[in-house]
Amino acid sequence: MEKTEVDLVDLARVAMQARGFLVDFSKEVSEELNAINALSIKGEAGEIKDMRNLCWFSIDNDDSKDLDQLTSLEAFQEGKVKIYVAIADVSLSVTKESSINNHAAHNTTSVYTPAVIFSMLPEKLSTNLTSLNPGEDRCAFVTEMIIDDQGVMQEFTIYKALVKNQAQLTYNAVGDWLEGKTNPPDIVLRTKELENQLVEHDKIAQKMKNYRHSKGSLSLETIEAKAIIQNRIVVDIVEEKKNRAKEIIENFMIMANQAATQFLHAGDFPAFKRVVRVPRRWEKIVEIADRLGVKLPADPNPKALEAFLIDQKLQRPDTFPDLSLSIVKLLGRGEYVVEYPGEETFGHFGLALRNYSHSTAPNRRFPDLITQRMIRAVIEKAPCPYTRQELNKLAEHCTLKEADADRVTRQMQKTAAAVLLSQKLQQVFDGIVTGKSSNGTWVRIFTPPVDGKIVLGGDKVDVGDKVKVKLISVDIQKGFIDFDAYHQ
Repeated sequence: MEKTEVDLVDLARVAMQARGFLVDFSKEVSEELNAINALSIKGEAGEIKDMRNLCWFSIDNDDSKDLDQLTSLEAFQEGKVKIYVAIADVSLSVTKESSINNHAAHNTTSVYTPAVIFSMLPEKLSTNLTSLNPGEDRCAFVTEMIIDDQGVMQEFTIYKALVKNQAQLTYNAVGDWLEGKTNPPDIVLRTKELENQLVEHDKIAQKMKNYRHSKGSLSLETIEAKAIIQNRIVVDIVEEKKNRAKEIIENFMIMANQAATQFLHAGDFPAFKRVVRVPRRWEKIVEIADRLGVKLPADPNPKALEAFLIDQKLQRPDTFPDLSLSIVKLLGRGEYVVEYPGEETFGHFGLALRNYSHSTAPNRRFPDLITQRMIRAVIEKAPCPYTRQELNKLAEHCTLKEADADRVTRQMQKTAAAVLLSQKLQQVFDGIVTGKSSNGTWVRIFTPPVDGKIVLGGDKVDVGDKVKVKLISVDIQKGFIDFDAYHQ
């Protein structure tokens, strides 16, 4: 069969524009960039600590170039650990009145599609001057936290500092080593201190995770598929799995995000919070559990839901990602809200946290830059850089654009999957039935990990059934993939 000629970059640009995103930076942005040649701390208000001597490192995806955070730790008294999270200082270069800021405030997020990334900030900043690149002196905001032996934060502080990344590491390499699948990465083998740091990071991250889950943080595990693109052609789709390296960063960043909200409250500032409200469709979650033989409380209860999820992961590992996806959808989307001093808003149901902000990725998310500007103002004893009206409008706008970004990403992932499978029509695949309703029957094939609809024979199978399906059609533009429940 002839190869299907599809330009995923062009399709992604069309999808972005359809959702109201700016796909190119303006002339005004380019002119501002020309004036930014190097970061300088001249004129910075207040103390800036020199912490370049710490063993800082980053862990991120294999292809990440916009490095927002570094971590390090050291032993503290009575079995406690002092952990450091350094977040790139973007607010130093991107002022609130700039054209660069206006572009970022419009899009509110970097948008990741299989063939192209639409960066919130120009790459001269996000992958260079405001990225915590190895061997480079960088300005950062450091959150210093004391964590006890149970994984609980005892105290914290946030301050400005100079930092230097000693090693750029990746989730896959570090995760495989920590899980005993491979030898340490070469850079870890060369530096005993770095090896010790990673081992200790892993230990405390697991304690932090266990404590959060004991309080009702949910153990959700959805399948994330990544398209492999070479020369703009989809050559494969692979499953990205959680590992212990990802859990290090996840737990350290959750703790830093909690500290950010509490720091702003302590400074009598509003907090730009990330929340997931109490599920409005809890009764549907109860119904799903009931079908699986488990009784959940009539009122939303994160601890009971967490116990149910842990049990299902053990009993039904093949279908657990699909159960997780159903629960995620029923929990509802996250959103941004502003919590003012003396007022109380919602918490994050999925994380079982009341105080939580996005603050650790200012190169990629505008809410994080908003929070960083307010943290800077607290540190420098300056007025809040945003009015109440501005913050309320931004919270609503950031919530809407995040949803738009997710839709673009999902659309392009489906299109990439349809492109790959367009060369495999009439082939038979092993899979598992993941959903069944009046709208149809859905299947996930194992290799490659792709979802589609059973349009023929779907009435003869049920959720959880392992099946063979024949690929009968694809629609690349819409990302539709249709199967026949295969019978020899």
